Amino acid sequence: MITTQDIQPAIDRFITGTDIFLVSLKVSADNVIEVSIDSPQGVTLDQCAALSDAIHAAFDREKEDFELTVSSAGLDQPLRVLSQYLKYIGKEVEIVLKSGKKLTVTLSEATPEAISVQYEILQKVEGKKRKQPVTLAATYLLTEIKSTKPIIKWKD
Repeated sequence: MITTQDIQPAIDRFITGTDIFLVSLKVSADNVIEVSIDSPQGVTLDQCAALSDAIHAAFDREKEDFELTVSSAGLDQPLRVLSQYLKYIGKEVEIVLKSGKKLTVTLSEATPEAISVQYEILQKVEGKKRKQPVTLAATYLLTEIKSTKPIIKWKD
């Protein structure tokens, strides 16, 4: 049976010296391997194919048969690693807290432990008849967050 420790060196060799980073690596008991990668500029089909070739070259299919899927991290998938959070700094994301609360915020900072965000709310301001937009900042520990997904805006 192939393990993640068997595959990791081939992936590390491939991504070393590039801006590509590993998002997830899963190996099932029946040798179905799923690799997800990303980069600040996104990942091309050619890069996925090249990584697939590099992994195939590292194993002898005569000794160990396996099924391999290499893909880019989907835009509809939750962020999983710090590098993904860093990629989305300055962009809108949807955060679902473990408490169930959903927030649409702009990601302003990310560390391995927490993220900082900014968001706008309408608030009563003294001397004004109508509520005014006010920008607030907050920090959330990653342990408080159930999921974080990028918000996709299609340009007209």
